[in-house]
Amino acid sequence: MNFRAIILIMGLLSYGLTGSGQHKLLEEPPLNYVCYRATAPITLDGKLDEPDWQQVPWTEDFVDIEGSLKPLPHYRTRVKMLWDDEYFYIAAQLEEPHIWATFTERESIIFLENNFEVFIDPSGDTHNYFELEINALGTIWDLMLTKPYRNGGLPISAWDVAGFRYGIHKQGTINDPSDTDTMWVVEMAFPWKILAETAPGKRKPDPGDQWRVNFSRVQWQLDIVDGTYQKTINPETGKPFPEYNWVWSPQWAINMHTPEHWGYVQFSGIEAGGETEPFAINPDEKIKYLLRELYYQQYAFRQKTGYFAQSMEELNPDNQELYETLQVRFEATPNRFILRAPSTDQSQQWFITEDSRIWKQ
Repeated sequence: MNFRAIILIMGLLSYGLTGSGQHKLLEEPPLNYVCYRATAPITLDGKLDEPDWQQVPWTEDFVDIEGSLKPLPHYRTRVKMLWDDEYFYIAAQLEEPHIWATFTERESIIFLENNFEVFIDPSGDTHNYFELEINALGTIWDLMLTKPYRNGGLPISAWDVAGFRYGIHKQGTINDPSDTDTMWVVEMAFPWKILAETAPGKRKPDPGDQWRVNFSRVQWQLDIVDGTYQKTINPETGKPFPEYNWVWSPQWAINMHTPEHWGYVQFSGIEAGGETEPFAINPDEKIKYLLRELYYQQYAFRQKTGYFAQSMEELNPDNQELYETLQVRFEATPNRFILRAPSTDQSQQWFITEDSRIWKQ
């Protein structure tokens, strides 16, 4: 990708640390999904007619990226997931009366048209995560983010999800405004040998492991002009209306790059069609949420004072009663900080730093 394209991406996706819906982590935690094992090879044709796909549930229907702050999407979007020893399988069903896609060159900025996007953070620390975008023609853009854009993260477009496979099934005709379409379905296989690059232990998940995952659908308003699709123009600005962003787990802001809001995928050792497994809520998640709250409040504090707080008393956070049992320790300089708090069982410490990374050791 050329430098001009990267600058465009940064301009469109580089958001500040305010208005990020951080308080929603406690009020409305991210969604979750239990991913069962496939019993046989999956044919990637977008038809989802294998018994394994029939046996596993859909996610919740997608909502607006800002969650309940905005109306529900016009069209239904939902996802299923499976896994085996080689791949993480994702199938997305996108209701669509007008299937539209024109980008054919790999690494195009596909979100400038309708697309489907996958975000995967294997370690859950908000750093070194993956993004893949695909349109109805099967054109993809894959990249790795060193950290969120808000923290100066860079998109590594040279990263290649080698071995990625997909299939698309369209119930309708692409780029043909003369008829009304029904949907398009994309079926994807992400190889573990690539995703494991940033996973704990650099390996595929073990049964019971949880990864952070989210999905986004970019949808533009369209008009039919002279037999072709064109973006609907806002007469007040003379430019296209902003795109819709519909997601599985709400972000609470127009920004997919807040990985703390992505959903949890729990990988089960049970085969599709067998017994069901409940999602196991990790008791340490509340500790992580509270540290994340303090992370945001540190930035609000620095915006007022020019430096980061060096103690809970100095920070004087909102809702102080939330932190009474957290036992958090502060280390801070004017431009950097690290916060730490014991895990639930007191055996380890959780850390969060000014660049948003959160981890346990």
